[in-house]
Amino acid sequence: MTVLPLDTPRATLVDGIDIDAVAALVRGCAGVSGLDGGPFGEVVTYLPGRTVPGVTVDGGRIRVQVRSRWGVPAADLADAITTALAPLAGPRPVDVAIADIDDPPAVPAAELAAAGTVSPWPDPVLPLA
Repeated sequence: MTVLPLDTPRATLVDGIDIDAVAALVRGCAGVSGLDGGPFGEVVTYLPGRTVPGVTVDGGRIRVQVRSRWGVPAADLADAITTALAPLAGPRPVDVAIADIDDPPAVPAAELAAAGTVSPWPDPVLPLA
């Protein structure tokens, strides 16, 4: 019999779904910046000695909540995630929530200078008092 040390991560099933496998597949999807448990930890799976934020399995459904990379269309991201999870989910529905989006990439100062502007955003128009 093989005895694993106590600190060895183990795959844990919730309602027959391997939470670690779900998390790994979602993190591996193009356009996913990371899993997101929400501001109050409302989307999280509690496992012995640890939590997996951004993944829940309940009521026959799999729910994942992610942070998206900048510029990725939401529908494309949701489709990529549901397609990636299809082999694990089987007949269970997969709900995808996009909780946040990464900031846009910084524009190098040289590009701003070449464009003749100091900011990629228009100046706000303030009303005159």
